[in-house]
Amino acid sequence: MLEQMKDTQGLDKDHSTIVQLAHGEAPHSKRILDELSVGIDFITDFWLERYFREFIPAGGSKIKFITGQPGSGKTHTLHLLSAIARNEDFITVQFSAKEIWLHDFKEVYLEILRQCDLMHLLVRCSHGIIAAMGFNHQDIPEGMTFMDYLGQNGLSDGVTRRELRLQLKTMFLDNTFLDNNFALACSLLCGGILGHPFLENQSKQLLLSWLAADKNIKVPSLRPLGLAPSRITKFNARHMLRSLAEVVRLSGHPGLLVAIDNLEVLIDKSSLNPMHYTKMKRDDTYESIRELIDDIDSFHNIMFMFAFERSLLDNDNSGLKSYQALWMRIQNEIVGTRINRFSDIVDLDSIASQLFTPQMLVQMSEKLAKVVNSIDINARTIDEAKANEIVNLAKLGGISIPRLVNQATMQTLEGASL
Repeated sequence: MLEQMKDTQGLDKDHSTIVQLAHGEAPHSKRILDELSVGIDFITDFWLERYFREFIPAGGSKIKFITGQPGSGKTHTLHLLSAIARNEDFITVQFSAKEIWLHDFKEVYLEILRQCDLMHLLVRCSHGIIAAMGFNHQDIPEGMTFMDYLGQNGLSDGVTRRELRLQLKTMFLDNTFLDNNFALACSLLCGGILGHPFLENQSKQLLLSWLAADKNIKVPSLRPLGLAPSRITKFNARHMLRSLAEVVRLSGHPGLLVAIDNLEVLIDKSSLNPMHYTKMKRDDTYESIRELIDDIDSFHNIMFMFAFERSLLDNDNSGLKSYQALWMRIQNEIVGTRINRFSDIVDLDSIASQLFTPQMLVQMSEKLAKVVNSIDINARTIDEAKANEIVNLAKLGGISIPRLVNQATMQTLEGASL
């Protein structure tokens, strides 16, 4: 009975998935993503082995661009890769360029920081320090700090306190991958979690406000804590993000994955678009991405994925080609038609046209129909003749194959035809 209740709850949640699918949107449900995925394992399996299990955990860093026509599966791919990375214990961050301004990298850093939950990462760092001192954090009663636990057992002597400060210094202050202010802030916060050095709540809130680039704090108030009186700006935000990625590693995670969707909003001139980019903001965004590409080798244990419609590549006036400094760095990635899984630009339309067979399209439709039918909504799958028609239509009209399959399957709900 309990299992049936769980299944019913899962199906109720999936009703919203049908709405997403009907509007050509990628579902958020991990189960639905797995059930609907066809053909994309050509990329996902490769990235799992080469990047999520090898390159990134070993200290590497990478930027990938995912493009294609509307409905080609860009958002689906981002969600699926993020889910795969989470299964590998990565910290994953996902957001849309329709929601976060990209021309100021400080805003990007702040969104990543918000989703990472820095205090949770520092708690895990404190567990590492406790283990390095020969103890197990699971032995410490809930609500008790490590220092209180040591005192309870008669071990809070001067030598132990000095060793605790040394562990904090080694992890943060002596770490060359951390910005000095960022390292000191993390050391103080982690020390507060451990119970030594003692950190007042007011000081804790000040440090967290500084890390979150709060404009209301008075920078001279940082001096008593040992920090240099400076603010986080778009000019040093990349260094702060590099420091955050290092804290992710120190906390025991293999890496940080940042997925940013809908970059085509940069060239959207619709008056209904609240994230309207002027030429100056658009160029600032391109320059920010260019700087990130140039600095990526100085990062460690981090991977970026940017997804955008093909129009961002094809638009000569306001797309990527309009900013020569950025275009020079990525143009070689799109030369040639043969699929290269190491390429930094993944063209989903090219993958679909070269790998998808009519039989795979039928399988894609069957999986979609199965999901729809599981919530008591009738849907019919396409046959091989319709699949061949979709392949030919995609070649002639430049329309993405997954979108056509989705439309053909979902339209059967209303008795419509392709």
